[in-house]
Amino acid sequence: MAGAAGDDARMDAVQKRLMFEDECILVDEQDNVVGHESKYKCHLMEKNLLHRAFSVFLFNSKHELLLQQRSATKVTFPLLWSNSCCSHPLYRDSELIQENDLGVRNAAQRKLLDELGIPAEDAPVDQFTPVGRMLYMAPSDGKWSEHELTHILFIVRDVKLRPNPDEVAGVRYVNREQLEELVRKADAGEDDGVKLTPWFRLIVDNLLMGWWDHLEKGTLSEAADMETIHNLKE
Repeated sequence: MAGAAGDDARMDAVQKRLMFEDECILVDEQDNVVGHESKYKCHLMEKNLLHRAFSVFLFNSKHELLLQQRSATKVTFPLLWSNSCCSHPLYRDSELIQENDLGVRNAAQRKLLDELGIPAEDAPVDQFTPVGRMLYMAPSDGKWSEHELTHILFIVRDVKLRPNPDEVAGVRYVNREQLEELVRKADAGEDDGVKLTPWFRLIVDNLLMGWWDHLEKGTLSEAADMETIHNLKE
């Protein structure tokens, strides 16, 4: 316990505040709300609490995907590259709304501002398309882990980025071929040791390319499936 306390003391002040103030939504494996708990406790490996999350895939008008490198101060998976924005709807009225995934879309809009400086008017909630849900679990280190039921959202907008350094270390847009090359380099340990977050890699390997096809064809709404929960736990 002394070691754990020491780890907490060294935690970045911004991340520590979020860890203890944010209340995540606890769910069962069918995505039913069963309670709430602090972000801190949800991410302790010893607790392993399943909670609701979201992953935003933001594309520009050329259908290039925005990637984000997580900041060095992130508690889980620091400096790994991921999709545009990944976080949690919180246990508050506006983010618990089930209808048309509105609560998750509200949370996504909030975090795009917090992490990437994208104001609400540049990412309207009605422009997000919920495309699917995924259940996964991944250890970050000996203390922290992710155990999440993730709602996956697509949005196509040309936006100005003002990344928050407390959250984001870098950004880049990639087309499909560039993403495939990035994955290859990550697997080979190339490109200065670039690494990808486990949830992003699961989505890339299992779900993303089919949705990307439909996005380019203008048929994304036909491919969206919010009834199925893809169980990608290893």
